[in-house]
Amino acid sequence: MIVLGVESSCDETGLALYDTQRGLLSHALHSQVAMHEEYGGVVPELASRDHIRRAIPLLEETLSRASVAMADIDAIAYTQGPGLAGALLVGSSIACSLALALDKPVLGVHHLEGHLLSPLLASDPPQFPFIALLVSGGHTQLMRVDGVGQYTLLGETLDDAAGEAFDKSAKLLGLGYPGGPAISRLAEFGDPLAYKLPRPMLHSKDFNFSFSGLKTAVLTVVKNHEEKVIANICEQDKANIARGFVDAIVDVLTAKCISALRHTGLKRLVIAGGVGANAQLRASLNAAASAKKFRVFYPELEFCTDNGAMIAFAGAMRLQINPNAATRDYSFNVRPRWPLDEIKVV
Repeated sequence: MIVLGVESSCDETGLALYDTQRGLLSHALHSQVAMHEEYGGVVPELASRDHIRRAIPLLEETLSRASVAMADIDAIAYTQGPGLAGALLVGSSIACSLALALDKPVLGVHHLEGHLLSPLLASDPPQFPFIALLVSGGHTQLMRVDGVGQYTLLGETLDDAAGEAFDKSAKLLGLGYPGGPAISRLAEFGDPLAYKLPRPMLHSKDFNFSFSGLKTAVLTVVKNHEEKVIANICEQDKANIARGFVDAIVDVLTAKCISALRHTGLKRLVIAGGVGANAQLRASLNAAASAKKFRVFYPELEFCTDNGAMIAFAGAMRLQINPNAATRDYSFNVRPRWPLDEIKVV
């Protein structure tokens, strides 16, 4: 079975073909980072218009790379939510229109399920069950994953997600957009002893997170700096602040993951989402895995951020278990807010 995946939940347009026998056949992705950079963040209307421009050329590229004809596609999976409403509507309408034209079944996929399952695309995939730390731009969640569609929420952020804290703190340091990778790179040159920032909820005895206070702590440091103006803070001091911030987030995420593994007795940890590409987080978790005797799995770097491959794969996994999950009802609705625990168990 060959499944076409369509992803358009935010500022990446991604298409991919996944074959249940041969694996991932091809994928193509366009990022809108350059377009949104001058605005300091994603502009939803611009994102939607760009998805319209990019989707069909990316489809043609994906088919060409795989030497697959449209008629060879068996089903189409698309991101139904969560995400930006306008952006989701573009991908959904393209997927359902194409499915109607080809007389193929179509399936709406939960964006976060795509992220959760993306490490299974790696050359050394984890086996179920495992603990998953989902750290994307707007989500920070710890889950127990027992199989496709079998997700138990253990804890989540009570305010800002880790990705949001990265972006907002980077903006406070004048690093521009996207802030997460920029502040992570700058932190590599910082002194870990210069600023000891708070580790919110580190000892809360549950699996929830809170990062708004850490962002406020960065703001306080910046405001209290003797120069008062961020543009005049020397680059070394910016790096020191960045290092203090990154170390604080990494310490909390690592500690909560270890706690969840201990609580469940599981020995496999999966990291999914854009923050999963963070070098400091990977180093901390790898060190903890070696010391605590558990295994940690990551998606390939190209699949940490939003992409069509994870949507095609998630759709294919659901269809292998339940072929009737895809239908020929080509009406559609999108779900900008869609808790993962509301999706149907396969």
